[in-house]
Amino acid sequence: MSEHRRKPPQPQGGGRAAARRGQSGSSSGRRAAPRGATGSPSDAYGSGPHGGEERPFGGRAEARRAAQRSGGGRRRGADAGRGGRRAAPAGRAVDPGKKRLIDYPRAGRYGWRRWVPSWKLVSGLGVAFFGSLVAIAGVGYAMVSVPDVAQTATAQNNVYYWSNGTEMVSTGGETNRQIINLSQIPKEMQLAVVSQENKTFYTDSGIDPKGIARAMFNMARGGDTQGGSTITQQYVKNAMLDDQSQTVTRKFKELFVSIKVGASVSKDEIMAGYLNSAYYGRNAYGIQAAARAYFNKDAIDLNPGECAFLSATLKGATYYDPAGATSIDPVNATPEKNKKRAKLQMQDTLDKMVQLGHLDAATRAKYTDLPKVQNPRANSALSGQTGYLVDLVNAYLVNNSEKTGITERRLREGGLSIHTTFDKKKVAALEKAVKKVEKANIDPKERPDTDTHVQFGGASVDPATGAIVAIYGGKDATEHFTNNADVTGAQVGSTFKPFVLAAAMSWGVRDPDGPEVQPQDERTVVSPKSLYSGQNKFKIKNYDGTVWHDENGKEWLQVNDGDESRGTPPDYKIDLREAMQFSTNSAFVQLGMDVGLDKVKEAAVNSGILENSLAGSNFPSFSIGVSDPSAIRMAGSYATFAASGKQRDPFSVTKVTSKDGPVFTHEVETEQAFTSQVADNVTDVLKTVVEAGTGTNAQLPGREVAGKTGTTDDNKSAWFVGYTPQLSTAISMFRYPDDETIKNRTFLKMYGTGNQKSIHGASFPSEIWQAYMAEALKGQPAKKFPKPEPIGEIVNDVEPSPSPSPSVSETESESPTPTPTPTKTKNNTPPPVEPTETCTTWWNCEDDGGNGNGNGGTETGGTEESPTPTATSSETGDDGGGGNGNGGNGNGGLFTGTSG
Repeated sequence: MSEHRRKPPQPQGGGRAAARRGQSGSSSGRRAAPRGATGSPSDAYGSGPHGGEERPFGGRAEARRAAQRSGGGRRRGADAGRGGRRAAPAGRAVDPGKKRLIDYPRAGRYGWRRWVPSWKLVSGLGVAFFGSLVAIAGVGYAMVSVPDVAQTATAQNNVYYWSNGTEMVSTGGETNRQIINLSQIPKEMQLAVVSQENKTFYTDSGIDPKGIARAMFNMARGGDTQGGSTITQQYVKNAMLDDQSQTVTRKFKELFVSIKVGASVSKDEIMAGYLNSAYYGRNAYGIQAAARAYFNKDAIDLNPGECAFLSATLKGATYYDPAGATSIDPVNATPEKNKKRAKLQMQDTLDKMVQLGHLDAATRAKYTDLPKVQNPRANSALSGQTGYLVDLVNAYLVNNSEKTGITERRLREGGLSIHTTFDKKKVAALEKAVKKVEKANIDPKERPDTDTHVQFGGASVDPATGAIVAIYGGKDATEHFTNNADVTGAQVGSTFKPFVLAAAMSWGVRDPDGPEVQPQDERTVVSPKSLYSGQNKFKIKNYDGTVWHDENGKEWLQVNDGDESRGTPPDYKIDLREAMQFSTNSAFVQLGMDVGLDKVKEAAVNSGILENSLAGSNFPSFSIGVSDPSAIRMAGSYATFAASGKQRDPFSVTKVTSKDGPVFTHEVETEQAFTSQVADNVTDVLKTVVEAGTGTNAQLPGREVAGKTGTTDDNKSAWFVGYTPQLSTAISMFRYPDDETIKNRTFLKMYGTGNQKSIHGASFPSEIWQAYMAEALKGQPAKKFPKPEPIGEIVNDVEPSPSPSPSVSETESESPTPTPTPTKTKNNTPPPVEPTETCTTWWNCEDDGGNGNGNGGTETGGTEESPTPTATSSETGDDGGGGNGNGGNGNGGLFTGTSG
């Protein structure tokens, strides 16, 4: 056998593994000396200066453990020996002999174990943290004191001033609070708030940890803070009038006070404090003031139903007072919605009282409806027009809080000096003018069927600034709660026509041969001399000459005032000046279609009308006033024409101050709504209306006056809006029941009212306007309007329209109350109207005496329903019976974004 195939001799005692260990120990490679074999980390690589007795190891694992026990590994040993940069990296090569106060990162640990804190460290930090909290809580607890509910009665009045700086009224603050003992508060009232707000009141510690955590989390995210969820916390919040800031610091203070109150004050004292400090609406702070404000009785005399109702108002009287709060929120705080809301809350409270054993079922069964509440204006200081003025100012401040910085709570806290735009003499003059005409003509005792529920509204605006100098809100703010200068729902009729003319002179009519949407250079600007048809029952066409049809394929035959044509047959052409002078519906309905109803709407909005008060903008009737802006907004929009196209929003507050200095100062903002050429030409045409048209009753000797009359279908509202260079005023008249117990109230017809065949804008409204303006402008110089520059081209594209044949059209026109068939469409058309004696098809409005029937309806936005127009549609018109102004409530509020 050759040598190279001979097997090497096997080592003795150990087999292959021993042989391998033997080879490893005697080889001369890099494994010649296991790490740590020389007793030093550096000696593992033969570079250490120290020697030592070598110790054999059983394997690499044992050698590695030995190296770790000796304080280092192969790589660290090598780096240390070579003086490399990794000799002692931060956090890894910690001297185990060095003592640290906090052993973190942990010495003697490697990898992720170095970053896991020891139980000693965790427990130590925990003890320190909670100890700190206890110390802070102890200091905070010691520093706060239990609130005295009597101190919450020191809220100050707000003082309102006329425009000349004299005081109008001082109201609010401490005048409506009386603290009473718990024995004078019915037990049912106490149990009502416990049942609804804090079932565990008599057993809890006074705080709700979950509620506090929720509030803190909300604030940390930058959201709104949340109030205390227990009665104790709510009482503390009510009592801390000196600090209502929404900050973490105040919430902590409130927490400590609540803890102290819960620990040191009896539950009866807390309950009495809460009920005596809470706000119930109507400027009533405390249960005694609330009982007087709502029921005119002492708190001790409240029955369980009244107690449950008052507990509902604690959730926010703006939305639970049955009288409503339309000046604050005209859409959601109407009397109808508030009543429904309050009733549901009251019934829920009574049910919970029964469930919790606080009230027996037999007693609960007696209170299934809202209790009858009294007049919300018990304060005689707010009688007459003053209450309306204060409401208007408060609504302006609160609804523009992002600009004024005044919230409802801040207003209630008082201490504000509020300087208004109202001229005391002009307010008195407007009220005097209304009452003079009303006393001479309206007699409910003599004519109960025609003269009951007659109402007037009015507003006067300075064109130079937009300041509201006077309003007439109704007969008395303590008897009639809706401000008739603001939201009413009465449609404006033909007073809307100037916006159609302004649109025609701003953008022009569209080219019949061009595309439906055309740029400015493909339109023809219209001159007031342009000719349009004055024919009665005129067939309305689209801009391209095709006959307009509704979604059911029905044509539109426009009815004029008195069911009469104007102009010379066969084509009955008249110019736009004459059409405005005598309020001819057919001409302006067709003009609106030629210009485009979108442009008519834009002109109205540019003038100052709020968009959400505009209705029916997809129907021809839009051009003749089915919308229901307020008197304030109508006066403000006409003021834009008086100011040669400069638009300034109406406002009622010039400045607000407190003891700390200025709070808010109004700045007049001006926008050029129309060119002076357009605005001055509109004014020139409206002068014709007063000089020799339907508005002659409004003439002011020696002064130039421009204005427009308006009457709506079924004679349900009548208007006169006019202006001089110095003042713009709108007057409205309508019949609407004041009695809230009447269900499904609606506007009533005015045929026979005031012993007249029908009421027009040319009658009582223009008479009131003339009497007021003559007094309001007394002593002021007579100014002239700017001379208008010629504008536009004479448009004359009206083809003779054949007289309607005695077919379906004639047959339907003879029906005094056609019955529409509501159909749903996908455009912004008016909502459905159920045909009743006083509520018929909304587009059948008429001007100055037509036969048409119509109801204004209100836009809801999005999908709406629109009745099918009859062949004899007559639109809202001017100065003749025939216009229905029932637009519903909710659109037209001044400072709420609905009107103005």
